[in-house]
Amino acid sequence: MNQPQTPYQILGEEGIRELTGAFYDLMDEMPEVAALRAMHAADLEPMKEKLADYLTGWMGGPPLYANKHGTVCMTTPHEPYAIGPEERDQWLLCMDKALERVNASEDLVAMLKVPLFRIADAIRNREGPSAASTNADIIASR
Repeated sequence: MNQPQTPYQILGEEGIRELTGAFYDLMDEMPEVAALRAMHAADLEPMKEKLADYLTGWMGGPPLYANKHGTVCMTTPHEPYAIGPEERDQWLLCMDKALERVNASEDLVAMLKVPLFRIADAIRNREGPSAASTNADIIASR
């Protein structure tokens, strides 16, 4: 019986870096995520590196982020920013589009759908207009 592959086994470190690059490129290109983009520095290269390192470990690869930064707590670095449902959804939109851009398989997209929502929602630190929606409603709409 075959063991299911982890996202890291499917994408590899190179694929995760490509996904992260596409994610931040889309953040620069899409006017509908302007609020999310405004939370970031003009130079996105350091964030591309950090997110790629984080996602590498999170997707089942080596703990690059933890090795460099000593912790994988994602809420603390995001505390200074007002992150509500809109910003969460903008992040998820960028990630969905990035997965499309790197031609991720339907299986990989399905595998990541719920976990990506959970991580994006865990960083949320304020309520907002779409907060009344249940997690299941939001996940289903993606």
